Amino acid sequence: MSGHVVALLSVIVVLLLTVVAVWFSRVHTLNRRVGSFHCALGRTPEGPWSSGVAQYGTDRLYWWRYRSLAARPHARWQRVGLAVLARTDGYAGQVVVTCRPGSETEPVHLLMSAEAYAGLTSWIEATPSRVGSVI
Repeated sequence: MSGHVVALLSVIVVLLLTVVAVWFSRVHTLNRRVGSFHCALGRTPEGPWSSGVAQYGTDRLYWWRYRSLAARPHARWQRVGLAVLARTDGYAGQVVVTCRPGSETEPVHLLMSAEAYAGLTSWIEATPSRVGSVI
């Protein structure tokens, strides 16, 4: 092989290793955030599922796709108005949760562990409500 081919292959290998390192760092950071849990997003209650991680925010639920390098979440749902419409047992101890995110007409289907579901319902129920003035 000529020197140019070896140099080009070396550059390609370094770029691929850099992308893989950035991806692993992103996934590691997302999984270690406070309030994060494994959660898959589906088009229907039966899937297909896109694997990811969700995180509780102060006023939103954020969801990041695992197969991405994006720094911003793929989806965000307002805490106020987020309602659980259905809960069914999935496979391998997982729970399929169908939610209505506020005024949106399309439901959101999430696949998560039973423990994550308990945390999600607690987070939704603890939503601060606006109370009229107290005299």
